[in-house]
Amino acid sequence: MPRTLGQTMKSPNYTYLDSSVFFLVGIPGLEQFHLWLSLPVCCLCTATIVGNVTILVVVATEPVLHKPVYLFLRMFSTIDLAASFSPVPKLLAILWCGAGHISASACLAQMFFIHAFCMMESTVLLEMAFDRYVAICHPLHYATILTDTIIVRIAVAAMVQGSILMLPCPFLIGRLKFCQSHVIPHTYCEHMAVVPPACGDPRPNRVYGLAAARLGIGVDLPCIGLSYVLIARAVLRLSSHEARSKALGTCGSHVCVILISYTPALFSFFTHRFGHHVPLHIHILLANVYLLFPPALNPIVYGVKTKEIRERVVRVFQRGHGTGVKASE
Repeated sequence: MPRTLGQTMKSPNYTYLDSSVFFLVGIPGLEQFHLWLSLPVCCLCTATIVGNVTILVVVATEPVLHKPVYLFLRMFSTIDLAASFSPVPKLLAILWCGAGHISASACLAQMFFIHAFCMMESTVLLEMAFDRYVAICHPLHYATILTDTIIVRIAVAAMVQGSILMLPCPFLIGRLKFCQSHVIPHTYCEHMAVVPPACGDPRPNRVYGLAAARLGIGVDLPCIGLSYVLIARAVLRLSSHEARSKALGTCGSHVCVILISYTPALFSFFTHRFGHHVPLHIHILLANVYLLFPPALNPIVYGVKTKEIRERVVRVFQRGHGTGVKASE
């Protein structure tokens, strides 16, 4: 049975650990349910792999889907896969057998990649909103504005922005001294979960965390909102009810994905910083929901609400089924 947080903190084995090793507790107060909690984690991981790989294969193999909006979707699915599986191996090791030991370098690397990929996701969502804005508000210039060169530059910009914003994170953690405890009451190395056990001054880390969030999500989300305000204004000017429905339909899946991605992220962010009365296990569960649920649900949303993808997915599976039948004959 995994140790509780209180037992771990008191144990001499963990009070004076080597400075190069941390111990991830998991979900404090729910240790007895760790094995059961691994079941939904495995289900979400399976859905993430199957859904996002299906999206990537379908978009790559269907020439009709080689359009900017679907290329952005490929980027989003790739980042979703990377972001969700940065914490999953260690998370399952903790839930299955309490193997929470993690080296300092692995912890800092995990922290960087998780937060960087989340920033990249936010940037790609903004780019997808810009794609819908151009498609609806400037349809005649769509092909000239979103060229292949521009899409490549946008993809590079997303990766660079997420990496640069998160680059100071490992260095700010690395300057702290963990003289009393190396126990982290979390399932993965989240920035503000690693800071409390340190005995150094945490204010630079707190200021940096807020600044990075404001420069990342704090800029992307208002810009996404502005793009949809402009889209709504353009749609309301259309005289045909059918044209309005078609225009709004092209945005439906993206709006759902925005809600799925940002709602748990913002809820986790504000609860972690301002919800001091919220129990610790609720903080940890929200942080895991933020990482695991959107990558599993996003492909389902696009598959259900986007006609082109839905039809191509059915066609690909029918093609594969037909090939299997012929081979068996």
